[in-house]
Amino acid sequence: MSQIKGKQSTEFERDVYILGAASIVGQKEGEGPLGENFDKIEQDPMFGQKSWEEAESEMQIKAAKLVLEKCGRKAEDIRMIFAGDLLAQSIASCFGLVDLNRPLYGLYGACSTIGEALSLGAMAVAGGYANYVLSMTSSHFASVEKEFRFPLAYGNQRPPSSSWTVTGSGACIVSSEKSNVKISGITSGKIVDYGLKDSQNMGGCMAPAAADTIAQNLADFERKPEDYDRIITGDLGSIGKEILLELMKKKGYDIAGNYLDCGMLIFDPNTQDTNAGGSGCGCAATVLASTLLPKLESGEWKRILFVPTGALMSKVSFYEGKSVPGIAQGVILEHAGKE
Repeated sequence: MSQIKGKQSTEFERDVYILGAASIVGQKEGEGPLGENFDKIEQDPMFGQKSWEEAESEMQIKAAKLVLEKCGRKAEDIRMIFAGDLLAQSIASCFGLVDLNRPLYGLYGACSTIGEALSLGAMAVAGGYANYVLSMTSSHFASVEKEFRFPLAYGNQRPPSSSWTVTGSGACIVSSEKSNVKISGITSGKIVDYGLKDSQNMGGCMAPAAADTIAQNLADFERKPEDYDRIITGDLGSIGKEILLELMKKKGYDIAGNYLDCGMLIFDPNTQDTNAGGSGCGCAATVLASTLLPKLESGEWKRILFVPTGALMSKVSFYEGKSVPGIAQGVILEHAGKE
């Protein structure tokens, strides 16, 4: 059951919980500020496989099995999977999760995909169509470089506005079973296109979409920014952050006091040479699983607005000179506390 709120939001009347989460990252992520929070840090970038794409698939299945283990569940308990990645035809998810032998909905929302996966998973549980849903995403630095940018051996120079794709996979089990964290509502994002074409400045391309979703969430739920302990975007980075704060002020909201960005949390730009920050489907997903959810579980935070952001582009659209539209999916997460 649910209640339509405003223009783009939904409030769940049937309780929906995140039963547990798991995060697996690569060596560079493990060396960052959040290193001690991740469940597993893999030193081998190939994950024991023969290609970057196979490595990402292996990372996904490991994250899926790990969250099942942590929650004491089997694959057979999962009614459906919502998963996606950045590779063409979502091959990391399709090949990675095939052995679970569970119904799969493949998603693409670029780096916002974990927000999409959680939103759809929550709707499925709230609607009574599933008791356990697996919502997850992944990205791999090398597979994304191969897909969207340059071969690693090319050694191209990165502009300061560029981001560093996170090697990581984050997985959550969304459930009707009570836990310390619940998904109380969502704000579905719109495609927002300001006509920007610089794919090396994805933060700038995505910031307008983040501002649109955050402002709509506040309007739909009749809330102020301070009603959230934190408002957290996916991977706008240092440049996108400044654009977002300015856009929000123009909309009448000052969120600077309680705003965070996953892309700015996962790396140390002073020591790790990651330019504007982290990006990729695995960025918001692993930060959520490793760092944000524990603060909600403990009650340190009571309510956050989690807003993963995505730059909707492909190799084809880039070479045809198209702009880079953005999208942002809003997910309201609250401390529930077990009875």
